[in-house]
Amino acid sequence: MELVNTTIQFDHSKYSNDQLIKMYNAILRPRMIEEKMLKLLRQGKISKWFAGIGQEAIAVGCTLALDKDEFILPMHRNLGVFTTREIPLERLFAQWQGKMSGFTKGRDRSFHFGTTDYNVVGMISHLGPQLSIADGIALGNKLSENNKLTLVFTGEGGTSEGDFHEALNVAAVWKLPVVFVIENNGYGLSTPTSEQYACADLADRGVGYGMLAKKIDGNNILEVYETIQWARKTIEEHPQPILIEAVTFRRRGHEEASGTKYVPQDLMAYWEERDPVEQFEMHLLNEGILNEQLIEESKAKVKNEIQEALDIADREAAVTDVSSELNDIYKEHNGQAVEPSSSAKTEMRFVDAISDGLNEAMRLHDNLILMGQDIADYGGVFKITDGFTEKYGKGRVRNTPLCESAIIGSGIGLTLSGYKAMVEMQFADFVTCGFNQIVNNLAKLHYRWGQNADVVVRMPTGGGVGAGPFHSQSNEAWFFHVPGLKIVYPSTAEDAKGLLLAAIDDPNPVMYFEHKALYRSLSGNVPEGYYTTPIGKARKVREGSDVSIITYGMGVVWAENLLEKHNDIDADLIDLRSLAPLDTETVFESVRKTGKVLVLHEDNLTGGIGAELAALISEHCFESLDAPVAREASLDTPFPFAAALEKNFLPVERFEGKLLDLMEY
Repeated sequence: MELVNTTIQFDHSKYSNDQLIKMYNAILRPRMIEEKMLKLLRQGKISKWFAGIGQEAIAVGCTLALDKDEFILPMHRNLGVFTTREIPLERLFAQWQGKMSGFTKGRDRSFHFGTTDYNVVGMISHLGPQLSIADGIALGNKLSENNKLTLVFTGEGGTSEGDFHEALNVAAVWKLPVVFVIENNGYGLSTPTSEQYACADLADRGVGYGMLAKKIDGNNILEVYETIQWARKTIEEHPQPILIEAVTFRRRGHEEASGTKYVPQDLMAYWEERDPVEQFEMHLLNEGILNEQLIEESKAKVKNEIQEALDIADREAAVTDVSSELNDIYKEHNGQAVEPSSSAKTEMRFVDAISDGLNEAMRLHDNLILMGQDIADYGGVFKITDGFTEKYGKGRVRNTPLCESAIIGSGIGLTLSGYKAMVEMQFADFVTCGFNQIVNNLAKLHYRWGQNADVVVRMPTGGGVGAGPFHSQSNEAWFFHVPGLKIVYPSTAEDAKGLLLAAIDDPNPVMYFEHKALYRSLSGNVPEGYYTTPIGKARKVREGSDVSIITYGMGVVWAENLLEKHNDIDADLIDLRSLAPLDTETVFESVRKTGKVLVLHEDNLTGGIGAELAALISEHCFESLDAPVAREASLDTPFPFAAALEKNFLPVERFEGKLLDLMEY
């Protein structure tokens, strides 16, 4: 056989022939699947394809270097991760065709899925958020002391996102056993690297985070494999994150419709000569490790596997049964109230009841991790976790850098590692910095691929404390619109503890709103020990026949004070306390009894939860109404600072006039 010069230089001296042939078969498989998918795309049998042709060595080399029980978080062009983990091809093909036996039951496309059976967690379209999910998985590994590492991919374009910085910074500060692999393939869609970053090499960024970093040839499967093996050994000796920049090239469009006309032809030709599959094949031929017969046998075997799996996927009918759509929003959970073990009660302030609830949860769930800014030795800005580090240690009570997105993402990763997570927003206003993780990852995870997210996000909220526009907002309505989140908002010390314990017990994501102005102004008798207040069940504060007042949070306090002042008004007062799911049964029962209703909340009027309640009441209780559904809420302005402006903004005085007008209707 005539020897052929290879552009990529392989050193296979450390490997047996069997290992090299295994690597060849592993890199050949995704290439042949991709070639078949491109044909099916042209035939209209799949709707979209993000080709990784020319980049296979990275996905395959990394995955081969990991243990099968170690998590790997791939991107669009990492088909080799899925094939190397030996995920059944018929399920992959069904996924791409939107069939029920795919991993998302037709609800998401391409590689937007995960499967814990194979320890793979796929991406969402926003690219950056999965990096901090890897942090959370790695944190779980570190806490469990299991010597496992986590590997996560991003592209050179993704390194421009804030999530990249946040995830790498957290990993470095916490010394997490995670490997970040940047697939530098030259272009973010059509934007070249020269317009993406100014540093010479992305690996240079590792220095800024205080982590080891390497730049490697991403088309050399042996170099990729050996680099990850080096990373494993390094992390085993000294737990730490490592950054790898794997240089490669995207030889197809971002997705096929994009094309590659923006790529200079000489650049394309250069990388075509460095094809990772062809180059490795030629090297093994030159060395006598492969021969033409073995190559043909390998290709014939993969071709048959592809066709057999396609036949299975093709025979499956398209998704038509929509009956389970609403059932899969949340992981099934009993959620029945747990009664206190004794009748003993203690007078507690609202803030102390929350702290006591966290304490009970930490005792009951030894896998519960608390994360937030300044929550460790300092005890949090509201002192809710004061003394917790002495009781539970800094491993479970964790100060975080200023990075809401990364910490919420880490909470998701902890869930995948078998932990529970409580993430504290220092102020509810700051959740905007983690909004994407909540609405696109936390909320959609179970619906998309059946993975629950056992995360509670605590949200100190509300005004009345002179804190201005960025420390006073009531933003529960932002999340009320998002399927997949549960939302609770207590108004009593007893419910503050009981709802928090219920939220932590629930395997689904829960947004827990706690009003700052109630922390030290409101007290109540709180049952001792462990108990839960059921999520999804409203509280009847008082019963009457004249009018129904539907409210929650601080609105309950305002309503009680007003009804004390106007003791001639015989009102039904309903404290929703659970905003998602809503207890519409209790609301409708009250409205049908009284015939008049006023919905009150602290949030701005327009687009608030009161609007949805008014619509529901009008739709379901119209024939019982003796007056139009009334609403009162804060002004449609940002939250002001000055005392007079704040008083004018809040609905307390307008609420009184609205209620009296309604009684006269």
